[in-house]
Amino acid sequence: MRRARVTYQGAYHHVMNRGHNGEDIFYGSANKFFFLENIEENIKRYRIRVFAYCILDNHYHLILENSSGQLSEFIKSINGKYGMNYRKNEGGKGYVFQNRFKSTLIQDDSYLRISIGYALLNPVKAGIVQKYNDYNWSSIKDYFDGRLSKIVDDTFVEGLFSSKGEFYKFLTGMTGEKLKIIKSKYGEVLGSEEFLKEALSRYDRRKKAQSSGRQRIDDRYFEPVEKILMEFENLKGIKIVDVNINTFAGKRLRGELLVLLKELSGLKYTDIIEIPLFTDLQVNSLPKLYRDAKIRKTQFIK
Repeated sequence: MRRARVTYQGAYHHVMNRGHNGEDIFYGSANKFFFLENIEENIKRYRIRVFAYCILDNHYHLILENSSGQLSEFIKSINGKYGMNYRKNEGGKGYVFQNRFKSTLIQDDSYLRISIGYALLNPVKAGIVQKYNDYNWSSIKDYFDGRLSKIVDDTFVEGLFSSKGEFYKFLTGMTGEKLKIIKSKYGEVLGSEEFLKEALSRYDRRKKAQSSGRQRIDDRYFEPVEKILMEFENLKGIKIVDVNINTFAGKRLRGELLVLLKELSGLKYTDIIEIPLFTDLQVNSLPKLYRDAKIRKTQFIK
């Protein structure tokens, strides 16, 4: 069984995810632009602070704060929506992203500076551009430009560096530097051993607080949306786009899929409403549809 990641409200993270089998899934400007719009939308929905981003053809980097405690839900939503849009436009089948995103816990502001620099320097390390500020699909141009960014908390990042000159000097000095990561059974940590112990303590307190009330589903139980859709199609022997929701059988299939999406992926109704087969419904109609389908499933099992 995969272990849950160590996180807590207010924790800094470096999140990265690749295309399945290292495939290019962000090639072209349209795909990258859609992903950025997707991030912007979900920042507001899940109240997550992003400090830096970098999107390359086969993977992305996000430096962020788990400011609302909903890190897993945030990543699950941006990956899920992008995956569905990618398959719709590009065709093919199967997973779009790797099964699980990689997340490195960051100790404090000093390590946060390093993580931001590492993410922004990726296009240079990959040989895509010679200068980090020549790359168009990172947040490098969002800082010190006198405008508020729609995605990154540029004001906070600018506060980590006293000026644009210091910021660029810091990035230049980082060229070729590797992150010094501590690996633990709970994931990777950028920081000291003492910080790791404190992070584990805070994480344990969070779990105990959850267990005393309604425990929130942990991300280790979530499956990629595209995986659920593909397996549903294989099991039922029909493509989702071919399900006729004007028939009784089609409505039953839609109810069964709703139960799977809700329980296996942990999607919210506001996310499910964007999936083909549900776009004709209102969000407030989904809870009843879910309950009815759940009852039919329980009766069938009995």
